[in-house]
Amino acid sequence: MTAVVLSTPIAGVVQVTMNRPDALNTLTSDSVAEFRSALADIAADRSCRVVVLTGDGRAFSAGLDLHGYGDEDRIAAEGAVGRMLSRQRDLAGLAQQLHELPQPVIAAVNGPAAGGGLALVCASDIRLAATSAVFAVSFIRAGFSACDIGVSWLLPRIVGAGPAHELMLTGRRIDASEAQRIGLVTAVFDPEELLDSALAKAREIMLNPPLSVELTKQGMWIALETPSFDASVEFENRQQVFTALTEDRREATAAFLERRPPSYRRR
Repeated sequence: MTAVVLSTPIAGVVQVTMNRPDALNTLTSDSVAEFRSALADIAADRSCRVVVLTGDGRAFSAGLDLHGYGDEDRIAAEGAVGRMLSRQRDLAGLAQQLHELPQPVIAAVNGPAAGGGLALVCASDIRLAATSAVFAVSFIRAGFSACDIGVSWLLPRIVGAGPAHELMLTGRRIDASEAQRIGLVTAVFDPEELLDSALAKAREIMLNPPLSVELTKQGMWIALETPSFDASVEFENRQQVFTALTEDRREATAAFLERRPPSYRRR
């Protein structure tokens, strides 16, 4: 059984389904390698406009598989410190790779998202949840630092420093309703409606030109790191010039004025 399943529920959308349901879609060395290979393929796929990330079964992902990550045999070759650092970089690199995809990522959180699973939620661009979803910064409950896999950077920027720090220090679980209240997810749906709602959101995104979407994703995250208002404005100015000169910008304007669906060419 493959640990990550790719499908195309509608044209332009690749659905990435974590597929270890009996293990709550926990992450192992093999599943992370498969996941990272799939993301590399998606990044190079010009036909993919939006990614929907979800989990099979009752969980989104419970994070690292505490029964065994599957790389223990490599410790003898690399040493404990070197191997642990390699493992950490593999795991963190997965969140970085997801976050840096040119396509926007919609996390459709169907169930528990804890530890590394929460990191994948945070690394996505839009986060939707089923009523069955629960969230936890569970690294600290397992004896590690809560600052892991990008969560210390991403979570405060999504929900604010106060709520993020409380969740990180306690490791407590929150349900979908609280996650929506603090801004971790933007909407909550009945479980049977979640994927359809994610695809509806993907369709909304695909009404916009591909390059405009890609640059917007890049720009909105860079703005969170930019130290001044003026620097952000100058970055935006250049994005506007780039997109204004594309064929798709003219098509977007024409489709809006003619009240018809746009037909983009990423040109």
